[in-house]
Amino acid sequence: MTQAPSRDGVVIIGAGMGGLGAAIDLAARGVPVTVLEKAGAPGGKMRTIHVDGYDIDAGPTVMTLRSAFDDLYESAGAQFEDYVGLITAERLARHAWDDQGTFDLMADPEASIDEVGKFSGAAQARLFRKFLKDGARLYDALTRNFLLQPQTSPVGLTARMLSNNPLGALTLKPFSTLWEALGPYFPDARLRQLFARYATYCGASPWNAPATLMMIAELEQRGVWYVKGGMSRLAQGMAAFAEQLGADIRYQAEVSEILVEHGRAAGVRLASGEQIPARAVLSNADPDAVRSGLLGQPARSGLSDVEMPRSLSALVWTATGSASGFELDRHNVVFSTDYAAEFDCLFNQQRIPDEPTIYICAQDRGAGAEPAGDDRFLILINAPADGDTRAYPAEETDRWQDLTLKRLRACGLDLTLHASVATGPDGFAQLFPGSSGAIYGRALHGWRSAFQRPGARSRLPGLYLAGGGTHPGPGVPTSMLSGRTAARSILADLASTPRYRPAGIAGSTPTRSATTDASA
Repeated sequence: MTQAPSRDGVVIIGAGMGGLGAAIDLAARGVPVTVLEKAGAPGGKMRTIHVDGYDIDAGPTVMTLRSAFDDLYESAGAQFEDYVGLITAERLARHAWDDQGTFDLMADPEASIDEVGKFSGAAQARLFRKFLKDGARLYDALTRNFLLQPQTSPVGLTARMLSNNPLGALTLKPFSTLWEALGPYFPDARLRQLFARYATYCGASPWNAPATLMMIAELEQRGVWYVKGGMSRLAQGMAAFAEQLGADIRYQAEVSEILVEHGRAAGVRLASGEQIPARAVLSNADPDAVRSGLLGQPARSGLSDVEMPRSLSALVWTATGSASGFELDRHNVVFSTDYAAEFDCLFNQQRIPDEPTIYICAQDRGAGAEPAGDDRFLILINAPADGDTRAYPAEETDRWQDLTLKRLRACGLDLTLHASVATGPDGFAQLFPGSSGAIYGRALHGWRSAFQRPGARSRLPGLYLAGGGTHPGPGVPTSMLSGRTAARSILADLASTPRYRPAGIAGSTPTRSATTDASA
C-alpha cells in the first residue's frame, strides 16, 4: 500500500542496485523512504525478458563480492541467504578462438593454473601464477582504499595506499593501460586477449582502460555466484527486505522532475503530475539524465560537465533454442581474431565491428543437469553508445544475428534459435534516459577517469547520486556500494541538523565522509 510521503523523508529515483542498497540502509535507521521506479519491477538494468514462455535474464548474469551483500543485510539485522538463494560457480567461463580449441577459467586458482598449463605450457602457467598474485595485491589495496571509500582524489588514494598497503601501491601501475600491463604476464596472445576483456566489464577499451582492472582476477577468484531463479531474484529479495524495514516502493512511477526550492532539492514531480516532497532526493538514474536536464533544468547545477567518452553499449538477443558442437557452460566467450581492430571500430569509428567478440550466457548450464527442453540464451556483442542518434531496425539486428551465428559455427558452436528478442543501443537509450545506450556510464579511459565519476553528494544541496555511473563504478556489487555511500552521506547531513538524528550505519562498511565525498 502506498504511504503518504513525508517531508522529512528521502525520495529515491530508481530501484536498481544503488537505490535498493540505499533504501535498506536508510529504512533500517528509521528514515522514511519512498522509492520510485518507472518499470513494473525492481532491478534497473537487472531485467528479465519473457521469450516464448520463458523468463530470461537480460542484464547482469552473475554476482560477485558476496561479502558486500552479507554486510548490507547484517547491518540491518538480517541474513542475506534468507532472502536470496545462491549457487557457487565452479567454472567462471569457457573461451574459444576459431579452431584452436577451448580454454576454461576456473573458480579455484590452482585449477585455473593447471588449465593454463595444459592450454599454453608450463612457462605461461608460472607467469599466470604471478599475475594472480599481483592481482590479489591490487585487490586488497583497492578494495579497502577505493571501492569501500567515498569518492577520492589521486593524491588521497595514493596517501591511503602508502599508509595502509605499500606493497599494493607498488603494484598499482597508475599510468599503464590494461593492455600494456598484461603483456609481461601473457606471451600467449590468446590469454592476453582473454584477461584484457576485463576492460569491457566497465564498458572500456583495453587500450585505454587502467591497469588497475587486473584486480578483477582476484575478485572472481574469491567467488562468483548464480542466483537461484535468475538474477532478478536478487533485486526482488532486496526490495522485499527494504519494504519489511518500512520503505515504500512504488512501481510504474516515472519521475519527470527533481524539484528545487531555496537552492536545494526538495522533492520530485512524477509524470502523472503528483508532487512528492522530501528532505533529500537520491537519483539512481544515469548521471547524464541529471546533467542533461532530463530531470529538470534546476537540477542540472548538481553535476559538472565532464569530458569523458561514453562506455560501450551492446546488441543483445534474449533467445530460446538448442546448441551443438563444443559443450556450452553457463558463460562462454568466442573472441574476435583482431582485438585491436574491434575496439578501434567501437570507439573510433563508432560502429559494430565486422567480427565482434561474442558472449553467450546459457542460463540453464553450469549448475546441474542440462535442460530437458530449450536452452535459454543471452547473446551479446559490443556496440557503440549511439542509441540517441541512430535506430537499429529489425532488419539490421536480424542481419547481425545471422553474422553472429555464422561466426559461432566457424568456432565449433552451432546455435539454433527458436525465438529471440533483440535490444540494441537505441533500446537501452529508451530504457535508461540520458545514457545514449551506454550500459556502464562514462568509459573508464585513462588514469584520471576513476576519479572523475560523480560521488554521492552532488553540487546541489539535498541531491545525492548512486548507481553504476557514479563512484565506485558499474557492476552489481559496486552499484550497491554506491547506494550505501549515498545513504551514509544522507544520514550524516540529516544528523547535522538539530531536528533530525537518524542512527548511523553499522557493519564493516566505512562510515566516514561527514563533510565531503571528495576528501583525501
